[in-house]
Amino acid sequence: MFKKIENPAACEMRSVIRFFNAKNMKPAEIHCQLCDVYGEHAMSNSMVRGRMRLFNEECENVRDDPQSGWLTVVSEDFVHAVEEKIRENRRFTVTLLSLHLAQISRSLLHEIVTDKLKFRKLCAHWVLKLLTEEHKLKRHSSVLDLLTRYSEEGDNFLRRVVTGDETCVSHTTPESKQQSMEWRHTSSPKKTKFKQTT
Repeated sequence: MFKKIENPAACEMRSVIRFFNAKNMKPAEIHCQLCDVYGEHAMSNSMVRGRMRLFNEECENVRDDPQSGWLTVVSEDFVHAVEEKIRENRRFTVTLLSLHLAQISRSLLHEIVTDKLKFRKLCAHWVLKLLTEEHKLKRHSSVLDLLTRYSEEGDNFLRRVVTGDETCVSHTTPESKQQSMEWRHTSSPKKTKFKQTT
């Protein structure tokens, strides 16, 4: 068993990717090799694929582009800052986050959110409608009235009951599924979103 390399430079991993790419190895195999040597510090599978695409397009540079101005090595403090921003407003899109954190590319920011922080965009769970306390009291009163009449009249009361289906009419445009999406961990409880309020 060999010792894993900690805190590798990004250009070091790019050189390894370039080497294995020249040997026509598949992206998944290269990613496995990187994980074996660099452990949790290895590039993600998507970054390996992206770098291989660049090498296949005749870009042979393994060093960072000095003109980009973007971070290439992400510190734990920066990851923590991204998490703080998401917790402030879970409806942030990666585009909005990148406006607040301009020193990093959108693709790397997306990778931090999804791979490092394990957040996923989840929709709220739809329920029929929101019941206010007044609605609940009315329903409770109606049910008690029905039970009282049944206890007094028995089956004769049931023969006179007419049932029907509810029709809900919305006077406002409810929030769309896309608008309700929030960054959450897959194990987080789902939020409840009401289709309409009556």
